[in-house]
This record gives sequence, structure tokens and C-alpha cells, in this order.
Amino acid sequence: MKYENYDPCFPEQPVVDLYLPVWAKLPAFKHKPAFIWVEDSPDGVSSCSSSLTYEQLNNTVQSISEQLQLQRGDTVVILCAPGLDLVEIIFACKRAGLLAVPIIPPHPSFANDNYHHLVRVLSQTRPKAALALRGYIDHVRLYLSSSTNKRLSELLQKLQWIPIEEIKAGKVNVQRNLSSYNGCKPDDLYLIQYTSGATGIPKPVLLTAGAAAHNVRTARKAYDLHPNSVIVSWLPQYHDCGLMFLLLTVISGATCVLTSPTAFINRPRLWLELITQYKATCTPVPSFTLPLVVKRGGFETGIIPIRLWSMKNLIIINEPIYKAAIEEFIEVFKPFGLNPACISPSYGLAENCTFVSTAWRSGNNGNFPIYNKLLPSARLQASSRQYEEEDIEILVVNEETHELVDDGIEGEIWISSPSNANGYLSHPSLTREVFNVRIKNKLTGNFVRTGDRGIVIGQDRYLYVIGRCSDIIKLSNRREIHPHYVETTAYNSSPNLLRPGCLAAFQVSTTIVIVAELQKTQSDADFSRKICEEIRKSVIEEEQIEVGLVVLVKSSHLPKTTSGKIQRWAAKYKLKEGGMNVIMQMKFDNHARNLTLFNAIIPGNEEEDKRMKISVGEEDHLSLRSSL
Repeated sequence: MKYENYDPCFPEQPVVDLYLPVWAKLPAFKHKPAFIWVEDSPDGVSSCSSSLTYEQLNNTVQSISEQLQLQRGDTVVILCAPGLDLVEIIFACKRAGLLAVPIIPPHPSFANDNYHHLVRVLSQTRPKAALALRGYIDHVRLYLSSSTNKRLSELLQKLQWIPIEEIKAGKVNVQRNLSSYNGCKPDDLYLIQYTSGATGIPKPVLLTAGAAAHNVRTARKAYDLHPNSVIVSWLPQYHDCGLMFLLLTVISGATCVLTSPTAFINRPRLWLELITQYKATCTPVPSFTLPLVVKRGGFETGIIPIRLWSMKNLIIINEPIYKAAIEEFIEVFKPFGLNPACISPSYGLAENCTFVSTAWRSGNNGNFPIYNKLLPSARLQASSRQYEEEDIEILVVNEETHELVDDGIEGEIWISSPSNANGYLSHPSLTREVFNVRIKNKLTGNFVRTGDRGIVIGQDRYLYVIGRCSDIIKLSNRREIHPHYVETTAYNSSPNLLRPGCLAAFQVSTTIVIVAELQKTQSDADFSRKICEEIRKSVIEEEQIEVGLVVLVKSSHLPKTTSGKIQRWAAKYKLKEGGMNVIMQMKFDNHARNLTLFNAIIPGNEEEDKRMKISVGEEDHLSLRSSL
């Protein structure tokens, strides 16, 4: 069924949850799938799916919200695996007026130091209850019966554990009557989402219901989403883009096909198959997805032939967005129906709910101008932003003086928007530094400091997100370089031997260090030594930078965020602590340019060690010492 008769701007509501009952009551939407969950088979030959229509979702959300015997405004932590249960619980918490904290549930054995983020979350948010499946709760209670971890046990025992199966089945006795709508109001706290941890310990971001609604309305207009839209997403459903696309689906009246990040990583072709099978019009993916699918997608094999003609928005998130990677993807998949005009380089961050901007619809049919190998993430010329909200201001500022910089000069990106979060929970000083800043010598409201380095180029005022300010490598000749350039060049030196997206470049004192994961462990020392030499040689030739140390490690040993970003700060710490499974490490004498084996991992640096201890708490030290 087509839905052309339904205006995508109708109905406009102050909070996201109020869209759901309106769609559910429309005759054409009662049986329309809102969410479809696809479980891939281990052999990749078959998959099974389940779905929720708008009517089913609304009824389940209402029923669950009535079963939650908590006070309006209480905080609840959601410990649920990706899937339709998680979708239902998130929306039910909103309708019940609860402050939800969805996180990836650690294995309930709490072994191998996998629980430290949970300890951080429970300590900071102080939830009244935890929502989880009955089997998970039983394992937690079994753990508590013999646990010697006093801190974790105390936090777990304080929680009211609510089995998801029971509240879905209506087995909890309801002791209070709900009003016609008991959910969040625009100014109420709506969600705590943790930052990705790309540049530091994950921080809890406080979002109001009004900010979340503004953000997804802005994204809906920017990407032209409507009831005929079909979204495919394998992103984590706990925060950022993966979570916001759940909300975006509902306010657009669209259909969203979901699967897990693990399913995609295990079989990247699944993403292409879902686009083909469901004739998807929109899909958000991190920038590393495209080269990964080109390399491991198996697009010319498989039972389901790949057809991508339906795609209108291939949304690329996570800076940097390399032009070469986009061009390679287009070249490979154009014969399968991919339209280059669907490429939508975009920008977002947790401190602004998620969405900030996109360069899509610039009129260039996908032919974006490049800056230093990168595609833009926004076009700031007023005439080009007619599809976005008018009350969003994006500026590039000198991060030290807080003065505006001219176009063509790099600076920190600042954002003022109704989508801005309220701050970081339990971090008052950091909240003031990040969320309550003003442009020097200008009469402006508050801005959010993104911590991202950007530049505006050309008459069309394209915004390029170049990297993170805190990751910048500063060279002795006063030159600066973003580490992803070094990492990309290092990978291209041996692309068949190194894992794509699994390199980290950073600075220790004056030494440039590159850590790279090998695809396969090599026992031949000469072979590994040659890889190190090729990395150093390529970086010198391409970037004119001397590399002081190259470290080869086994697969899956570099710390990453849930969305696949390299955590360079954690990689540096892990290497200094001896936590890497090192295959080969080589130091290069930058003066004589002779190769010597380097026995110590990294020379100690008192100032850096002091800074690390300030920024990392006791539990986070334990977490960093684990395998991350």
C-alpha cells in the first residue's frame, strides 16, 4: 500500500511518543509494519523475521507502561539485547514518564572485567529499577549468591528487577491508574545516552523530550522521510544514530527493518540483502561500512541477487568521510542499481541528541567538492538549508580564543540548537565548559562545543568535519595532522595484510606511534618486520611524517566504540600498560634512520601519566586494564 495521501508533516507533536497513537488509529496504518526484526542464520542461507505493526506497538507500549509500577520521573536502566523487545521497552518507558538508560547488557557472569561500564552507569544514574529478560535476571541472582565483588553486588542488589516477559504478559498487578497520557512533557528529562567513548571515558548525556522531538523532526525534513520510507539499520539501538532512528521511524510513519551489529559484522552481505528484499529507501551506516562491504560483502555471490535501485538516502555517519571510499563503493555497486545521488554525508553527536546536518540535496547529484580527501557533512549557505530547521546555528570557532574564524581556516565546530542536550549528568564543571559557551565579543546565546575540528570552504560554504580536536598530532615544525590521515596511509601500505579500520595513530611526547592489527598472525619475524618498514615508508612519502614506533598486534585487540570508532586514547593507555597482544614492535631511529627492535613498549611520560590518572577513575582504570 502507498501512503501518498498522508502528509509527512502531519501530525506534528511536542514529544515523540505522541506520534505513535495517532498513526496507530489511522486505518491505513493499523496494520502497517513499524519495525521488522531480522535474525540472520549462522550459515547465511536463511533468516527469520518478526514484526510489529503500528497498532501492535502502540497497544504493547500502553500495556507495558501501565505495568511499570514506578513513579513518574524515576530512572530505569534497560538491559536488553537488540530486538523488538528493546524497541517496545524504550517507548513504554517514555509513555510511563520514566527516564530511560538503555545500555548493552554485559554477560551476567560478570567475568573478564566486562562489567565496568555497567558499574559506571549504575553509580552515575542511580536507577530505581532494571528491565531485563527473566533468564538474565536469574543469572544475576545466581551471581549475587556467590559474588565476592562487593561494589558490583551492592549496586545490583539495590535495583528492583523487572522481567520484561511478565510486564509484556500483564502479570504485574497494577496498583495505580494512569491518566490519558502520563508520559514525558517537552521539558522533562527523556533519556540518558552515553557518549561513544571515542575520545574519553563515556559520559552520560541528559536529553529532554522536547530536544529529542526537535532533533528527529529536523532529521526527517533533512532526509525527506515519510510514510513510504523504508529504513534498514544494523546500528546499536542504545544510543546515537541507532537509537534516534527508532524515534525517527515513528514520527515519519515509516517502516524500519532492524538487525544486530553482530549479524552485520559476521556477514556484511546481510545489509545489502535487507536493502534488496525490503526495497529500502534509507540506511544509516558508519563510514567504515563502505570499504568493509566492498572487501567482504560477497555481493556477486549468494542466493539473493543484490538490487539497490530503491535507495534514496545512504547516510554516512562518523567522520572522516573519504571521497575515495565513496567513489570505490559507487563504482562497485552502480551496476547493482545504486544511484550516486543517494550518498548523504552527514554529521551528528550525542550532545545534540544525534543529528546535526547533512550535505545531501546540495544539487550536485552526489558530486561533492572535496577538501583534503574528505567529503563535506553540511552546506551552510542559507538557501541550501531550506529542508532543515531555521533555529540551528553551526559555527567554526577558534578553540582557544572563542572567536569566530574566517572561512578557509580550521577551528572547533560549535552548535546552537533546540536539540542541544541539557548537559552531562554529575559533571557540572564539564557541562559549563561544553554546553554553556558563548562567542567572544558577540551577543549570542549558548553554544555546545563539539570537540570536532572543522572548516568551511567555498561560496556554497560546505562544512567539512576533519577530526577530533583532542586527537590532533602536533609536530615539531608547528604543523598539525589528524591521525586518520596517518592511519589510512599506513593501512594502504599493506591492505591485504592489515585489518581495515583497525589502526591507531597517536603521539607520546614527541614520538609518533602507529598500532595496527594484522589480519592473520604471522610467525615469521622477517615478514612482520617488512610490514613495519612499509608502514613507516608510506607515511613518510605520503604525509611527510617520521614515525617513531610501529606496533603490530593480533586481531580484535584495538579498543573500539560500539559504532566502530577507534579509541585512540584507550589504545595509547592499553599499550603503555602492556595490555596489547603484540606480534612485532619496531622503533625507528629518526636521525640515522636505522631500524632497531624496541624492547620497551613506550617510554614513560610523567605529564601524560598524570593527565590520564585525572581523567580516568578507579573503575575505568580496571576497565582499561581489561581487554576492552
